[in-house]
Amino acid sequence: MNVRRPRPAGPQRGITGLETAIILIAFVIVASVLAFSVLQTGIFSSERGKEAVHAGLTAVRSNLKPVGSLIAFRGKVGSTSTMFKVSLVLENPKDGEPLDLTPPFTANGSGTDPDSSSTSNVVVFSYTDQYQHLPKVPWTMSMLGSADAGNVLDPGEQAEIQVWLLDRATAAAQSASNSAGYMSASAGGITSSGTIVTENTNFTIEMKTPKGATIVWQRTVPSAFNDVMSLK
Repeated sequence: MNVRRPRPAGPQRGITGLETAIILIAFVIVASVLAFSVLQTGIFSSERGKEAVHAGLTAVRSNLKPVGSLIAFRGKVGSTSTMFKVSLVLENPKDGEPLDLTPPFTANGSGTDPDSSSTSNVVVFSYTDQYQHLPKVPWTMSMLGSADAGNVLDPGEQAEIQVWLLDRATAAAQSASNSAGYMSASAGGITSSGTIVTENTNFTIEMKTPKGATIVWQRTVPSAFNDVMSLK
C-alpha cells in the first residue's frame, strides 16, 4: 500500500498589514490631491464667472442715455455755409455710475471758440464722414437743470455736450461770412487740408467712455441748411 506523504511546505507569500497601510495611505494622498485640484479649479472658475458678471453689470450701468435730438449749427468759412458744431444732451440713468465729463475745451463766447482748457479728460469724441476721420475732436460741456457743480455726471443728471469741428469767430454774426474758420492741427477739428461739412453730408459722431458701450450718432446734413437744425 502506497501512502502519499505531504509535500514539505515552501515559503508563503502574502501582504502584511504594513504594506496594506502604505497602499491605503497612497490612495488617500492621491485622492486628496485630486480633490484639492478639482476644488481649486471650481473656485477659480467661480471667481472668473463672478468677475465677468460684475464687469457686465458695470458696463451696463455705465451706459449713458442720449436725450432729444442732435442739434447742428451752421456758420460760414469765407462765404461757404458749413456745419461748425453739433450739440447733444446726455443723461446718466438713476442706477448708473458717475462719469467724469471734464471737457478738454471751454467756450466763453468771446474771441474764438472753443478754447483749450489744458485739462485731462477721459471721454473722447470722434467724427467721421465720407471725406475724413477725426479721431479726437474738441468738445465742451455744461451741466443742465439742478445738477451739482463740477464736471461729474451723477445718476439722474443731464449734461449738454457741444462737439466742435471748426473755430467760431464770435465777433461775426453766425450767418455772416468768416463766422467759422479752420482749426489748428493740434486742436483735432477740421484743418485747411480737410473738407468742411456741407449739405447732404452723411456723418457719424462717436462717444467713447472708459466704461460702457460706445454711443454712436449717425445723421445727414439736410439740403435746406439753416443756422440751427434739429437732426432727429
